[in-house]
Formats: sequence, structure tokens, C-alpha cells
Amino acid sequence: MENYFLTKMNIMIYKGYTARIEYSTEDGCLIGEIAGIRDIVGFHGDSAAELQAAFEEAVEDYLEMCEESGRPPLAMDFLTE
Repeated sequence: MENYFLTKMNIMIYKGYTARIEYSTEDGCLIGEIAGIRDIVGFHGDSAAELQAAFEEAVEDYLEMCEESGRPPLAMDFLTE
């Protein structure tokens, strides 16, 4: 099997949070990670619609975790870091 590489960065934005998106040839799915936060929050989906839903759920879970822990959420634009 040939290796394929994305030549441009793919991103999603939801509620001010940005996610980096890649295709995993190993797993055969789209994977994403929320950028610009202290924690590592990843998600995946087999289609763009599944990935968007998983990203929105990941952001909501992150915000809930921050609220429960009393820690303010952090949202930075990783394109300007």
C-alpha cells in the first residue's frame, strides 16, 4: 500500500476551538485533535459528518471537564501561535 500525505492542513472550528484534521491510513479514518489547549483531546470519524459530530462532542466534553474541575477553558488560535 502506498503512503499518502496531506499537502495542506485541514481544520475544523467550533465555538472558537480549532481542530487539526488528518487521515489515518493505518486506521482508515479521519482523526482530529483540538489545538491550542492544555489537554490532549482527540476524536475520530469515518466520514466528514461523523468527524464534525465527534469534534463538537469533544469540545462540549472539554468545556464540561473544565467546569467540573474549576479550571478555566483555554481557546487559542493555533494559526497565530
